[in-house]
Amino acid sequence: MKSKDHLAEISAKLDAIAQALQALAPDKTPQAPALGTANAYHWDGDSGELLAVPQVSRVPLAMLKGIDAVQDILLRNTEQFARGHGANNALLWGARGMGKSSLVKAIHGDISERSEDGFERLVLIEIAREDLETLPVLMRRIANERARFIVFCDDLSFDTGETSYKSLKTILDGGLEGRPSNALFYATSNRRHLMPRDMIENERSTAINPGEAVEEKVSLSDRFGLWLGFHNCDQPTFLTMVHAYAAHYGLELDEETLRARAIEWAATRGARSGRVAIQLVRTLAGEMGKSAT
Repeated sequence: MKSKDHLAEISAKLDAIAQALQALAPDKTPQAPALGTANAYHWDGDSGELLAVPQVSRVPLAMLKGIDAVQDILLRNTEQFARGHGANNALLWGARGMGKSSLVKAIHGDISERSEDGFERLVLIEIAREDLETLPVLMRRIANERARFIVFCDDLSFDTGETSYKSLKTILDGGLEGRPSNALFYATSNRRHLMPRDMIENERSTAINPGEAVEEKVSLSDRFGLWLGFHNCDQPTFLTMVHAYAAHYGLELDEETLRARAIEWAATRGARSGRVAIQLVRTLAGEMGKSAT
């Protein structure tokens, strides 16, 4: 090979190495602000962006019936947090359709509308279960923002073989960075311990030290300061829900008719819950030519 060709080859390789090193260097361009003017966002774990949600799908807090005890606890906890006081992460677990996610969104909306009560700006960020591994990235993004954040994961649970719970565990308690002081984590789940029983039993039967292996996963629930249980409601509670929704949407039905339709509706679906109640009211509104959205 001629010396000129050899030098050209060396130069090309050096250029390639320089470009590779430049790609690895930290980006010194200023990072765009994490927040806009909206008070609700969805976290896109793939792009690392907060996507504004201009209109949150929620109901007024006063519409939620049959969950008074847990509502009072979560509202008080969130009010304390919005004032900059001590507050806990919360796990809302239990029966389907009983208003777990509706309560989180309704409380956020209620506090956001009461800025005169001394609350700081309260921002709701929804994170999908599939994006939990990027939770530490999100927490770093919002740690220095002038707002307080509820990071919310709906329908949280873990199946066999999943490891993303470790990112959540670190944020909730025990990691070097931990959770920033301006953020809380709220989650809803149908499982109290966030995993199926057979997964727990499998860990127990195959581990060298079964107790420790199970404890690592079960202890995730213990890292939530609040455990709020939502249970299937009885008929009087269900009828109260139906009446509250009907009144909110201005449905003019006599007591006996509304009661009979509600009982029949619940029987055909084999369940009583807030979700079943609002589905009935939407059907009734449609029959009466009214909107219920």
